[in-house]
Amino acid sequence: MDEELGAPIAYGRTAEIYAWDDGHILKLFHDWFGRESIEYEAKIGQAVHASGLPVPAVGEIVVVNGRTGLIYERFAGVALWELMPQKPWTIFRYARRMAALHAEMHANPLQLEIPDQRQRLVRKLNQAQVLSEALRDKTLAALETMPDGTAICHGDFHPGNVLATPQGEVVIDWIDATRGNPLADLARSSILALAAAATTQTQNVLEKLMVRLFHAVYLRHYFTLRPGGRVEYGRWLPIVAAARLSENIPEIEQWLLAQAERSLPK
Repeated sequence: MDEELGAPIAYGRTAEIYAWDDGHILKLFHDWFGRESIEYEAKIGQAVHASGLPVPAVGEIVVVNGRTGLIYERFAGVALWELMPQKPWTIFRYARRMAALHAEMHANPLQLEIPDQRQRLVRKLNQAQVLSEALRDKTLAALETMPDGTAICHGDFHPGNVLATPQGEVVIDWIDATRGNPLADLARSSILALAAAATTQTQNVLEKLMVRLFHAVYLRHYFTLRPGGRVEYGRWLPIVAAARLSENIPEIEQWLLAQAERSLPK
């Protein structure tokens, strides 16, 4: 169908977001993002919504102006990462709320055939071109010793993917979801935050401090809600850091390499 969509209301790596009608938005994917991946995102979104977690309901797949899109329930909200710099006093509250959402997610086993977390990590490690063969082998060997899990794992859980809305916080962008070990998913969130605070990925000194504070409060509260596992969490950090190198983000590559090399067994 041909539609006059107007200007996007948001931009992402894989898609642009447009207003669709009063209760929905259209996530219109770029041409390089395949139909199979869009169908997978719809499947994941429907399953997670059915689990009772605070996520947008997923509608139909549509073709608009020659591009494939996905209809989502619309929430009037702002991403926490945009909101907190405007209201720094909310950092503590939203860090604890993020931890509570993550803990709730991890307490919820997902009865759906979705990608396995371990298999995704293996694929990413093999795709990370900047990893030396020795470090890749060492990381893969470390991964083999780590336990599996059956929890819903978001795979990209950070304040940019949580919206503050009048109805409460809503978690978006489930394209990287897997079934797996909660502590690996927690480690992924830590690597996202710590890399931003330690590198030029975040330029502003005050924002770097905010990221560190947010992460510290978030991590402490998560382990208050789900006690135990800190040692295992620490063992996941270098594995997840090495796997993130597959995403080819130049400004954090050296930091990620350092995490993998410093933390893995000699």
